[in-house]
Amino acid sequence: MKIEEVKKVLIIGAGTMGQQISVPCAIGGYDVVIYDIKEELMQTAQRRIWNIFKGFVDWQKITTEEADAAFARISFTTDPALAAKDADIVSESVPEDPVLKGKVFAQFNALCPERTIFTTNTSTLLPSSFAAQTGRPDKFLAFHFHDTRMNNIVDIMPHPGTAPETVDLVREFALRTGQLPIMLAKENHGYVFNAMLTTLFSSAMSLAANGVASVEDVDRAWMGVTHMMLGPFGIMDSVGLDTVYHITNYWAQKNRDRQALKNAEFVKKYVDEGRTGQKVKKGFYDYPGPAYSKPGFLSGSGA
Repeated sequence: MKIEEVKKVLIIGAGTMGQQISVPCAIGGYDVVIYDIKEELMQTAQRRIWNIFKGFVDWQKITTEEADAAFARISFTTDPALAAKDADIVSESVPEDPVLKGKVFAQFNALCPERTIFTTNTSTLLPSSFAAQTGRPDKFLAFHFHDTRMNNIVDIMPHPGTAPETVDLVREFALRTGQLPIMLAKENHGYVFNAMLTTLFSSAMSLAANGVASVEDVDRAWMGVTHMMLGPFGIMDSVGLDTVYHITNYWAQKNRDRQALKNAEFVKKYVDEGRTGQKVKKGFYDYPGPAYSKPGFLSGSGA
């Protein structure tokens, strides 16, 4: 398949990342269908996607007319066969579980055309761990987006069985949707940025979970020294604490890491309270106007 033949993008998973990935694809002129098994997620997804477009208009990245046209190219369905029909590229964003991802890809391998390219947006897993389950390992790789509201960085990470032409097509697709592809020469847990970020998250969670310092003081230390606008816990809120928990718990269980298990339990308390981050306006901080954004935060008077 040539890049000129790519018309339809199927996004599996209507959660935070599925919503965000749909936006540059639709702005790039592609028809986008978002599939999820949960009907109740669809209205939430539509509202959040429109808010992303509205933000792009407010920031003068696109015009109102362009936002309307792009939003109209996005559709939603809970019917897997309808979602798979005529799909050219699949982007998967289901929870970080290689068994689950393998089952989802196996399902869509039976439904999608033979030409369809499969990609995973996994944060930390290696595509080789479930490539066989896709039924088309030569047409499969990791194509990972970050926060598309704030940046255009994407990671492209093939596994040893990925065909070179698959890599080339996904790279060209990334460029045509306004993304900056970071090309990985070999598989690596967490790609490039996430490999660094997960280490930061782990350190921050350990400090708070072990009672060494408060969430606010951990962020103050990071922000005060690096002069960055966000600390690690503020970043976790933007990622989604449910996502942080699932990733932390998966690797904690897999590696039987006691500290990581303690970190997972620390985050789980917030998740169980419904505090899953910016998307619900409450996580480690309350939104809008989180404490770390206030002038007195670094002086200690804004907590």
